[in-house]
Amino acid sequence: MITEKTQLYPVLSDYIKNININSITNERKEILQPLVEYIQNKAEHNKQIRINFICTHNSRRSHLSQIWAQTAAAFFQINNVFCYSGGTEATALFPMVAKTLANSGFNVLTTMSGDNSVYAIKYAPNEHPVIGFSKKYDNEFNPESKFAAIMTCSQADGGCPFIAGAEKRIPITYDDPKEFDNTTIQEEKYQERSLQIATEMFYVFSQIKK
Repeated sequence: MITEKTQLYPVLSDYIKNININSITNERKEILQPLVEYIQNKAEHNKQIRINFICTHNSRRSHLSQIWAQTAAAFFQINNVFCYSGGTEATALFPMVAKTLANSGFNVLTTMSGDNSVYAIKYAPNEHPVIGFSKKYDNEFNPESKFAAIMTCSQADGGCPFIAGAEKRIPITYDDPKEFDNTTIQEEKYQERSLQIATEMFYVFSQIKK
């Protein structure tokens, strides 16, 4: 069980209490370790920690990773953490992602509707929201330099061998819940992937020594 260190929305807080970081395999821990080390090094030198989660379309896994990482940083009170997301191309934040986050206890507001809707996603009443919309990884909304590029899908990792401005490139890939779209288990599979990402991001930030 994880002990809460910051005030979150009550439903989200209850959801997080059921996250079991001990369920992560040693193989996955090895994959996550470079991100742990990157964050730890920045924290020890009191530097800003910028993490850009990159996928092909910036529609599902990269957004889930960005939001859960930002939440985990706040939860464990790791300061100066700024999480971003982007794609090798822009499409839209998939609505089931927004629904999955809302079902987990986030406050999800649609601030602009359209082909590429913009969402404000809050994990706590008094914290800035994460702004969610699909964009390329080098969009001006994202940092230009001094960030870690986390490749959340193998297609983006293989198809984008160079990320300008990245200090560190770390592949942490996840299976795409998109394959279950328009099926009877779509919602279940999105929640399953979200929980996996949440568990791993909470593990990462639980390892950081302040």
